[in-house]
Amino acid sequence: MGKRLLEVEDLSVTFRTDRGIVRAVDSVSLHVDEGETLAIVGESGSGKSVTALSILGLIGDADSGRIERGRISFEGQDLIQQNDAVLRRIRGNRIAMIFQEPMSSLNPVLTIGKQVAEPIRLHQGASRAEAYEQAAELLKKVAIPDAAERLNDFPHQFSGGMRQRVMIAMALACRPKLIIADEPTTALDVTVQAQILSLLKELTREANSALILITHDLGVVARYADRVTVMYAGRIVETASARELYANPRHPYTQGLMESIPGLATEVGARLITIEGQPPDLANLPRGCAFSPRCKYSQDVCLQKPPTLETISQDHERACYGYE
Repeated sequence: MGKRLLEVEDLSVTFRTDRGIVRAVDSVSLHVDEGETLAIVGESGSGKSVTALSILGLIGDADSGRIERGRISFEGQDLIQQNDAVLRRIRGNRIAMIFQEPMSSLNPVLTIGKQVAEPIRLHQGASRAEAYEQAAELLKKVAIPDAAERLNDFPHQFSGGMRQRVMIAMALACRPKLIIADEPTTALDVTVQAQILSLLKELTREANSALILITHDLGVVARYADRVTVMYAGRIVETASARELYANPRHPYTQGLMESIPGLATEVGARLITIEGQPPDLANLPRGCAFSPRCKYSQDVCLQKPPTLETISQDHERACYGYE
C-alpha cells in the first residue's frame, strides 16, 4: 500500500434529540492508505454513515449534531479545524462521496450532464464546453451507452443501475484521492451489484485512489476490500485484513455476521442463522459492552464497562473480554 492518506483518531459524534444526547460514534479510530480499499461493516445504526459524514464535515449544526472530540487528518491536514470555505474546496475535489440512494441524491430537475459537469467547472475552472466534454468521457468510462447523447437526459430516464453509475462518474470527476461509497449497491439486484463494485474497484485502482466502502453485508466486500472494520453501536469491535477477518473472525458479532450469510452448500428450506435480539437503543446503551445482551458468550465483566480495542495478532484488533 501507499503512504497514509486518512487517519481518524478517537472520533466521537453526538446528536441532540428529544430523548437526550445520542452518541452515534464513540471513540472511533481508523486509517486508510493510498490505493487501499477499506470496508466498514455493520448493521443499520452502527455509526458507519455518521463516520463518513464526519470526514466531510457534513454532520450538521451545533443544535443537532456535532463532533465532540477527535482528529481527522487528510493528507496531513486536520479537517475538523478547517472552516467551511476550505472544506468546500476539498469536498468533491480531493474527497468524493457516493451517497446511499441515487434516486434522492441526483437532482431530478437538472440534466445528467449538468450534474456531472458541475464539480469539474467548480473545482477545475473548466469552461462549459470542456466540462461537458469531460462529463461525456466519464459517462463512457462508467459504461453508460451513447454517453454523449445522454448528457441532456434527466435522472428519471435512467435505470437504478445507470443512476448509480452516474454517481460514480460524479465522484471520479475531479480525480479525488479518496472516495467514500456509502451503501453503493442498495436496492440493486445482485448482478448489477457485482458490476457496480467491480467497476468502482477498477476505476479507483486506475486512479490510485483510496476507497472506503460502507456496507452492512460482509458477503459483498469479500472480493473487494483490503481491510475490514466492523462497527457496532457506534464503536469499532474488530478490524483486520479481509483475508484474516474471513479466515479467523475473533469477535462474537463478526462471527454472527459471517454465520448469517447462506453458503452454496446451504440446503433449500434450511433455517437461516440469525443474531438473536435487536441492535441497542443508542439513547439508552447498556453500561458495559453494547453487544452483551445479544452475545451468547457474555460474562459478568462484559456488563461492567465497554471493552477497548486490543491487538491480538499482526494487524488484527478486537474489542472483547476474551471470547475464543
